[in-house]
Amino acid sequence: MAKQNVAEQFVDILVRAGVRRMYGVVGDSLNPVVDAIRRTDGIDWIQVRHEETAAFAAGAEAQITGRLAACAGSCGPGNLHLINGLYDAQRSMAPVLALASQIPSSEIGLAYFQETHPDRLFRECSHYSELISNPAQMPRLLQTAVQHAIGRSGVSVVALPGDIAAKPAPEKAVEHALVTSRPTVRPGDGEIEKLVRLVDEADRVTLFCGSGTAGAHAEVMEFAGRVKAPVGHALRGKEWIQYDNPYDVGMSGLLGYGAAYEATHECDLLILLGTDFPYNAFLPDDVKIVQVDIRPEHLGRRSQLDLAVWGDVRETLRALNARVRVKSDRRFLDRMLKKHADALEGVVKAYTRKVEKRTPIHPEYVAAVLDELADDDAVFTVDTGMCNVWAARYLSPNGRRRIIGSFSHGSMANALPQAIGAQFTDRGRQVVSMSGDGGFSMLMGDFLTLVQYDLPVKVVLFNNSSLGMVELEMMVSGLPSYGTHNTNPDFAAIARAAGAYGVRVEKPKQLTGALKEAFRHPGPALVDIVTDPDALSIPPKISAEMVTGFALSASKIVLDGGVGRMIQMARSNLRNVPRP
Repeated sequence: MAKQNVAEQFVDILVRAGVRRMYGVVGDSLNPVVDAIRRTDGIDWIQVRHEETAAFAAGAEAQITGRLAACAGSCGPGNLHLINGLYDAQRSMAPVLALASQIPSSEIGLAYFQETHPDRLFRECSHYSELISNPAQMPRLLQTAVQHAIGRSGVSVVALPGDIAAKPAPEKAVEHALVTSRPTVRPGDGEIEKLVRLVDEADRVTLFCGSGTAGAHAEVMEFAGRVKAPVGHALRGKEWIQYDNPYDVGMSGLLGYGAAYEATHECDLLILLGTDFPYNAFLPDDVKIVQVDIRPEHLGRRSQLDLAVWGDVRETLRALNARVRVKSDRRFLDRMLKKHADALEGVVKAYTRKVEKRTPIHPEYVAAVLDELADDDAVFTVDTGMCNVWAARYLSPNGRRRIIGSFSHGSMANALPQAIGAQFTDRGRQVVSMSGDGGFSMLMGDFLTLVQYDLPVKVVLFNNSSLGMVELEMMVSGLPSYGTHNTNPDFAAIARAAGAYGVRVEKPKQLTGALKEAFRHPGPALVDIVTDPDALSIPPKISAEMVTGFALSASKIVLDGGVGRMIQMARSNLRNVPRP
């Protein structure tokens, strides 16, 4: 058997760790690794048009599969382009291994062409970032990087000079068993007993759920039923906790709706489950707060806690459900359910009244129709900005759908790249990119990646010719909108010129047929929908002092508008409230 070089050993370890593909753009310093991928079964090189896309795609793949995903960039400018997508993966707790290839090892530190120091540059957006400067560091350094990414659910970066990659791998190198999955973590009995006492002593308990409730839906519902607790959620908790939830009171935060805000402020015990919700202005400061999280560094950094519990949400609630007393008084829960239903009834008319005839098209109407037509197991990738609003208010989770976005990092242009990574995991699963015209045009070149690989991603483009969320920020701050207008082409014509299906929709009556036809098309498709740039309605209670940029300092609701099929669930839950 021929002796391996470092690049071949590098690729073999990735395959052993479960990596199925590496996204990137080729370059001379990457050539040994890309060639090794070409000759290795079980892993593919995915050529994208921009390295930022590569990192976003890898992060989305990791979120869909739960496995380690990989991306790569060539030396200097190539790997620098990875950084935005890697920040997003790190903040989304997506296990990603990034290969940042480096200039020749003998030239490092001498201001060589394209020289940067990726082992330094990526430290803030990774758990591990190191340089392989000698073949003898293999395979231990890469194995360490893999286990940081998987074990801590985030990013590891390995910088590898091209000349080192081409050298022979060390003889008799020890390859240890790789950790490819994470254990469950149960809190200690002492913390469980303290939490039981707090719950038993409280008259009004509210649960507020984030992405850490993934896989714990049944346990959350059982606990809420035992203690008669309303259940609210953050945006990243929506897909995991909103469906089949008779205790649902909606979402809090900048895009909030329903009674989540009231439920978290009018309780006497608030339990934060698996959420690192960043807007502490929406959290109360005069009730007892417990936080349960698998990441101990998250505990207490948003609000003052009466109890911090380090552990998996599911394991914590399993222990709790067996010990807490069942509460019989559901007056608080019923009052919050009624407030939730009333709140949704008050805004649902915003998207049902004469929208089928209004042009430009209401974006709320587009989102509602999209929600109805999309598959029950569809993956939605959502651009930052107003698409976040429509996803939060109109997409209906059911336990099988996935909703992925740059919800923690807040980057533009994430939806199309994330759709690429999601679609590669399963070509037969419907993947829908909810793109804004600003985000789509920023990384529009990678629409060509869909065509090149015949990926059947459906891009639903909300085209209001503006940076809508930025306009909202300016308006609420009392500023005239400036620098937010986009002069756009016919995006559908561009899609057709690229070899994909493309259709432009300017009238509401065209919408349903256009979406159905795009969904039936076997390859990539783009539906360019001209939407109303003035669709936002700002409640009069919002003042200029309440908003600075994207962070809200006070208030409970920022946007008014419809809430899609959520009103149906709220009405159903309200019917279950006992009548005197």
